[in-house]
Amino acid sequence: MSVEQYKAMIVSESNGHMVREVGRRRIEELPEGDLLINVKYSSLNYKDAMSATGNRGVTKRYPHTPGIDAAGVVVTSENGDFARGDEVVVTGYDLGMNTPGGFGRYIRVPADWVVKKPQGLTLRECMTYGTAGFTAGLSLYKLEAAGVTPDDGDILVTGASGGVGSMAVAILAKAGYRVCAATGKSEQHEFLKRLGAAEILSRKEVDDKSKRPLLPQRWAGVVDVVGGNILTAAIKSTKRNGSVTTCGLTQSADLNTTVYPFILRGVNLLGINSADTRMPVRRQIWQNLAGDWRPEMLAEIGTDRSLEELDSEIEEILNGRVSGRIVVDLDR
Repeated sequence: MSVEQYKAMIVSESNGHMVREVGRRRIEELPEGDLLINVKYSSLNYKDAMSATGNRGVTKRYPHTPGIDAAGVVVTSENGDFARGDEVVVTGYDLGMNTPGGFGRYIRVPADWVVKKPQGLTLRECMTYGTAGFTAGLSLYKLEAAGVTPDDGDILVTGASGGVGSMAVAILAKAGYRVCAATGKSEQHEFLKRLGAAEILSRKEVDDKSKRPLLPQRWAGVVDVVGGNILTAAIKSTKRNGSVTTCGLTQSADLNTTVYPFILRGVNLLGINSADTRMPVRRQIWQNLAGDWRPEMLAEIGTDRSLEELDSEIEEILNGRVSGRIVVDLDR
């Protein structure tokens, strides 16, 4: 095993430029860890694209193999909770950031990063969810914990055609909520309706620039993935005692608002950090995603790509042109 090589995407620096190639790495080069996992599927996330283009805020050391998601089979285990042959899922923590990730056939990680694949999902379906679906699930989990129910009214999902947004539309609709999906991509309207969106809004409709401290109350809850002024407007238009989750910054990392929505309406702003979710909550969310939250058309949300086909998809996701989810098939 110590001399075995495996296929992986390798990102390295050459003459001041970042170079991506599909090459060979050695298992013995992997870091220490409890579990060696044979990766069957991964998925492409915005963070992966940043790592794959040399963003030092994500990955400090190169050469590197990105991939913050992985689903596969345990090859060796030094932890009694896992055995050879177990099907498992890893999302978040340091995987794909500074630890070689799911864009390679093998990963080696601590056991406390790993979840056994829930019954009711295939490995591919787990990666159709991936970090994006898990993040959407964590957003719903926190909305429910804050007391938001389907009877309270409409839920707004911003950036609805992207990875997190499309998964949020699908699982919220499956959980019984009336979902209003906001997107700047008119060509995705039918896709979002098939996912369960009851109403489609243009980006302009949720990007209020009036500077008013409060807007008419509309949303019982919000899943925001874009940040910036759209998040500001969503907070201002959330109903009394409603809740807003925030997990992205594709529009902006800035948030310019007053305290009025929080002290006059009791609005809750809920931060979503899926990478460091505590394991009991992580397991519960995966069970929900395999059960009551599982969309009927889960398989249709993912598009399969090989490692060799990822170059163009990386550029597309960085430019906001990817809809749904890209599943990386390591056998393709």
